[in-house]
Amino acid sequence: MLAIRIRARHRRALALTVVALLAGPSLAAAPATATTTDYDATYYKAAIGKSGTSLKSSLHTITRSQTKISYSAVWDALKVTDQDPSNSANVILLYSGASRSKSLNGGDTGDWNREHVWAKSHGDFGTATGPGTDLHHLRPEDVQVNSIRGNKDFDDGGSTVSGGGGSLTDSDSFEPRDAVKGDVARMIFYMAVRYEGDDGWADLEVNSSVNNGSAPYMGKLAVLKAWNDEDPPDAFEERRNQVIYDTYQHNRNPFVDHPEWVEAIW
Repeated sequence: MLAIRIRARHRRALALTVVALLAGPSLAAAPATATTTDYDATYYKAAIGKSGTSLKSSLHTITRSQTKISYSAVWDALKVTDQDPSNSANVILLYSGASRSKSLNGGDTGDWNREHVWAKSHGDFGTATGPGTDLHHLRPEDVQVNSIRGNKDFDDGGSTVSGGGGSLTDSDSFEPRDAVKGDVARMIFYMAVRYEGDDGWADLEVNSSVNNGSAPYMGKLAVLKAWNDEDPPDAFEERRNQVIYDTYQHNRNPFVDHPEWVEAIW
């Protein structure tokens, strides 16, 4: 079933790519096109046809029903969710794009660790079970690259990150490599609908700033929206969403299934 769903999404994506090429070059990516999924009549039934705050509220209600895992369990989960499709002994690192042995998880140079894409200091949830262990925004990353990203917000520009696969950084922001910009954006938007301040954690929101510090905000909204449009979900991201739903948390990232919902809400 997973392969069938991914092939269907790829056929739609290919058709959209052909249309875009025939239309000629443009200065900016077109907004994400509406999609349909196998879950629209079931999982997303209460959200279909809505927009704005009504859609955001419905998605929060849907996604907050989840199984939570411990921070120690995240290690083994990431070895499954982020497995290299070409080498089952490895994981793919988010920012660098490198394939690294699953056994090299830890805190030393050359290891990979657990990157909180929504920086855990933004809302001060740390590694507590809940937002601190939510697989929809936790990814494997090289220890040193993870340290360079730190708790910076996301924005365009900066200097090349050593070993970062084309990622850039400056004093107050981080720009991931092109191939995962959409992935990063959709993880941030997921956190903003999943955690609304009604379950003991901070109300996480996307804003138009950088230097958000410990406030429960992540930026930069306009840039994240553009990244969502420029880098639509691929097979790796779709498989990851499915594995988290089937095996671990039993909730989905709605923006992987429906990237157009970003514009519908924000």
